[in-house]
Order: sequence, then C-alpha cells, then structure tokens
Amino acid sequence: MNYLDQLPASAQRDEIAHIHQQRQQWVNQPKKGFLRFRLPCEALQACPATNVDCTSDVVKIGSADELSAEDRTEVESHLRAFMPWRKGPFSVFGIDIDAEWQSQRKWQRLLPHLPDMQNKVVADIGCNNGYYMFRMVPFAPKVVVGFEPSVQHYYCFKGLNGMARQENLHIDLLGVEHLQLFPDCFDILFLMGIIYHRSSPVETLRDIFSSLRSGGTLVLESQAIPGESETALFPGKTYAKVPGTYFVPTGNCLKNWVLRAGFKDVEILCQHPMSSKEQRRTDWMRFESYSDFIAPLDPEKTVEGYPAPERVYLLARKK
Repeated sequence: MNYLDQLPASAQRDEIAHIHQQRQQWVNQPKKGFLRFRLPCEALQACPATNVDCTSDVVKIGSADELSAEDRTEVESHLRAFMPWRKGPFSVFGIDIDAEWQSQRKWQRLLPHLPDMQNKVVADIGCNNGYYMFRMVPFAPKVVVGFEPSVQHYYCFKGLNGMARQENLHIDLLGVEHLQLFPDCFDILFLMGIIYHRSSPVETLRDIFSSLRSGGTLVLESQAIPGESETALFPGKTYAKVPGTYFVPTGNCLKNWVLRAGFKDVEILCQHPMSSKEQRRTDWMRFESYSDFIAPLDPEKTVEGYPAPERVYLLARKK
C-alpha cells in the first residue's frame, strides 16, 4: 500500500486503505481458489532477477543463465499456474511466454502519441498481468498504480514484479468503480479494453475525468464496430462470444462519449480491424480465441452475425 504515499493529498486514503485491508483479508484465506494463485506467486517472488529489460516488445525478467535447469523447470511450472495468459509477451529467465494477445502491437500503435510520463502519477485500469505497466518503466513515471479486481491477474503481476523488483509499479484489487476515491489524482490514465464492459460508459468516463488532475491525459482503447456513423451496437447475450459486453461504439461514437464526459482535445489516433495475428490460441492460452469468435463463412461477421470487431485508440485531455 506504499503507493498511497505517492498520490496527491486529494486521494481518500483512509477509505482506500480500508478497502485494501478488506480485500487482502479476503484473498489471504486458505481457500483453494486463492491458494491456486497465491502459492505460485510467493514461489516466484523468492526468485529475484538480476537482469530486467522493459524496453523491447518482449518484457524480459531475468536471463536463462541466472537459474539452473532444475530451477527454471520449477519456475515454469509456477508461471503456468497462471494460465491462461492473456497479455504479453514475456520472457522469464529465458522461458518464453507467448500470450493470447500480441500486446506489443497495441503498445507500438500508442508509442508515437504517449504523453510525457517522467515523474508522473499514472493509473492503468484493468491492468491484467501488468504488461503495459512494465512497458511504462523506461519512461520513468513517479508511480504506476494498476487497478485489477481479478485474483488471478493480481497474483500474476505480484509474482512477475516480485522477480522484476520495479519499485514504482503497484497493483491493488480495485476496479474502475473505485476511481471515485481518487479525485484529482492522476496525471495519465490508461483505460484499455474496458469501456465496452461498462453498462454506463459515459458515467465511467466522468469518473475517469474526475480522477485526472487538471491537464491530465486519458489514453483510451476500445473494441469498436466499423463505420463513420455516431452509433453503438448493443448486443444481445454475447458479442464475439463474450458475455458482459454492453455498448460497442464506432470511433466517432466513442469520441462523443469522451466529449460528453467533459474532456477536450479529443483525438482518434487510429482504428483497425482485429485479426488472429493479434489475438490467438497459444501454448499458454489453450481456450477459444479470435478465430473461434468469427463466422466461419464470413470474416466480416461475428458468430452472432454482428459486425466483426475493430480496435480504436483515442487520446483526450482534461483542461
């Protein structure tokens, strides 16, 4: 919880600390569902890496010569306990983790547009295993706080950073709904792959607006449908087999949501069709992936008959 000391005084520290304590008590229970991830996390934390490199597409934590062959086999077994791996790629002591998403492609699209992060307070909402947080390290932020309510992803990041020892990276078992506890706190906020899972996207964006300091920047990435109209798809039970998907906007619709939330200088950076080159099954993610979500005879439709997904990237500032 030492990240609270790095936040502005506006943060509701007592309430955040109370929620943190409650959730730590919850995940520290000796239940199989928690032990399944907590025990491999603790084992990985006992293996600090000498060499860490977050500057390339593959986040490298340790090198193969830092461990014996026997120890590397044990580390790999602990890493595989966090399957399915959604974000990556990583290399841990020479063990290559080929995640479902080629997340470096998303980062490469954002790189030319990233705001200055040096000595800034940054939040990554829905940070998963922290791939993008690690990619922020070379930009020297003061602190990066990952919000992640999933116990699996929470412990995965804790295990990875227990080896990487990046002291300005932190994670907490919080969701986007807890942003109200962080008024005027963040200089930069990343919201990537989250907004279409919110039943009230504009309200979510207003909470984000309130959590940013004056002059702060929102880096937003979302699933989208193609087209220039200012509309959003509201699917039935699933979209591309994914439940909990509410509004899937066009790029222009997403821009309007952001403007309605109070942001200025809203810029659509790019929009592109999804493909199985970017999201696919691997040995580290053996369940259904993109190719299973698309109609077999029409690559421009999902299995439900909706327009196939695109991804849209947007930058917005709070005056």
